[in-house]
Amino acid sequence: MMNPMWMQGVEWLAAAAANPRACKWEWDHGEGVALLEAGRFWDVLSVPDRLGLLTLDLLWRPSLPVPGPTLVDTVVRRVGFFLPPDPSGQWVGAGLRYATKGSWVAVPPPYRSARSLEWLIPPDGTGSLHGPGTLEMALRQANGTLAVLGPQADR
Repeated sequence: MMNPMWMQGVEWLAAAAANPRACKWEWDHGEGVALLEAGRFWDVLSVPDRLGLLTLDLLWRPSLPVPGPTLVDTVVRRVGFFLPPDPSGQWVGAGLRYATKGSWVAVPPPYRSARSLEWLIPPDGTGSLHGPGTLEMALRQANGTLAVLGPQADR
């Protein structure tokens, strides 16, 4: 039996598909990954994994709301933060990529990973997303911390 929160998350995420039923079928019976268009219900800010994981850690504070849906791609080593749609999103910085209307994002179902994609925080179906201001502050703080720590050799 699937967790009710996951079921709500499936419905919410699949709603971004042109054909939600086909999207859910692909998750259950196909490759386990669906391509969904950004810009309607959410946008995605993708950052290098080291920056993204530290940022997510900073967002897990009792004084802050629970972070929104967050996806990691372990092959390309990037973390994607789901934000409210903002076609004029002005996210500028080394290694930042912003997906909005006209961009497509590969996502697994909320209840399991697929290929190299894994939810760090799956969508809960309520539509909650990362707050742009809160995310920007955490990114700046994480970036400052990484600058102090210095570059880490890739293994």
